[in-house]
Amino acid sequence: MAKNNQLIIGGCLSFLAALLHIGCVWGGPDWYLFFGAGERMAQLAADGDPYPTIVTLVIASVLTGWGLYALSGAGVIFKLPLLKICLVLITAVYLLRGLAGLVGPFLTSSPVVQQNSITFWIVSSMICCIYGTFYLLGTVRLCRK
Repeated sequence: MAKNNQLIIGGCLSFLAALLHIGCVWGGPDWYLFFGAGERMAQLAADGDPYPTIVTLVIASVLTGWGLYALSGAGVIFKLPLLKICLVLITAVYLLRGLAGLVGPFLTSSPVVQQNSITFWIVSSMICCIYGTFYLLGTVRLCRK
């Protein structure tokens, strides 16, 4: 049986995102700033506050789990529980984050949103849309089997 290449790619992209998040923990404040976490997170990291590390490692763990679900759906690893439901939810999160990030910064003046540049929102949102598209195509293929 052919592997589900879209989910394999989606899983690898999720693992890459997880590794980049872990890189922020090791890279410190400059990495937090470069990847768009904002001045507050960078300053907390510079001050030695554990908050940025905890948040970043939680995000990396979630992304790793999403990568595992993609590989499971692709038939590369064993079947994980609630596989199709989880893949639909993961797809929705990636696509909703992508679309919201392309529209939201232009509709709000919230400091939480405005602390990041428009460039950050556009680039990160396009990345999420690309990830979500791989998950969508792979999940549709899986559900049609």
